[in-house]
Amino acid sequence: MLTAGLGSLFVNLGMQWYFNLNSPSQWIPNIAIPIVWSIIYILFAVILSILYKQNLIDTNTTILAIINAVLNILWCLVFFTLNQLLLGLIFIIINAFVGCVFLYNLLKIKKWYINLLLIYPIWLFIAISLNLALWILN
Repeated sequence: MLTAGLGSLFVNLGMQWYFNLNSPSQWIPNIAIPIVWSIIYILFAVILSILYKQNLIDTNTTILAIINAVLNILWCLVFFTLNQLLLGLIFIIINAFVGCVFLYNLLKIKKWYINLLLIYPIWLFIAISLNLALWILN
């Protein structure tokens, strides 16, 4: 939840800047973005809690989870608070790569949970395309 809290703080600091950017003419409604991120964070919190309680998470997966969380926070900071579109794009691409590796590790631990978390890489690739479009348009 620390990731969601810090990410939200950085996002809120840059919302006025974000709303003033030239955006793609056809895109996901802005209201959908925090809803989907909230669902993703809740799913991660629940699934990781269950797996930790069952002692199924290895050190490698834990490290990937921490790196992924830090990258999520850094992207929010760089993109929204520092208003850096290109650097934000770089961070979100790295985040997507680490997120996919993290999910692959979870797949090896508990295959069923990965079905719930497939929304995460899909949403990251949507975020990459929006970040790229914003960088091109601005």
